[in-house]
Amino acid sequence: MENEVKEPAPKYNFITAEEYLEQERGAFEKHEYYQGEVFAMSGTSLEHVIIARNLTIAIGNKLQGKSCQPYGSGLCTHIPPNILYAYPDLSIICGKPELTDNHFDTATNPTVIIEILSPATRNYDMGIKFKLYRDIPTLKEYILIDSENMYVEKHTRQPDNTWLLSEIKNINEQLNIESVQISIALTAIYDGISF
Repeated sequence: MENEVKEPAPKYNFITAEEYLEQERGAFEKHEYYQGEVFAMSGTSLEHVIIARNLTIAIGNKLQGKSCQPYGSGLCTHIPPNILYAYPDLSIICGKPELTDNHFDTATNPTVIIEILSPATRNYDMGIKFKLYRDIPTLKEYILIDSENMYVEKHTRQPDNTWLLSEIKNINEQLNIESVQISIALTAIYDGISF
């Protein structure tokens, strides 16, 4: 074949977790890391930003003065068993954050992780990312909040280490986060969002 192109396959450069952290701490944009590969995080929509703000305010107010505290997407979560470094949209840590080093930007002990679904991240957040998050021994609840529809999906770890799914689809319902003993109305989560 005359038009056949014979070029070498692209090389994938795997880096160590230490190299990732060094690069990430100096980077302008955030990246996630999984087993040697670095992935750029996608942008967010206005709805995503509004929901994140609403959650931070509501959860922060409910947990004020308590031992469990919310952390925004600036705090990285590291899962040593599967070598994932990720930035949840919101996490709740009970007690003192267990940090990976003296940079104070990466924790290993979230009790609750909340991800806000967008078209670009929906499949990842609902699939492989949840599978990887399940390796966090302290994680008790994984909550997915849709930014395009009124829909909240909550996964709760059971005593036998299985996960129980519950769905919330009605604006008059509450999101109960049992592990930190708070409830948030869907009206508060979706305040400022029109569907």
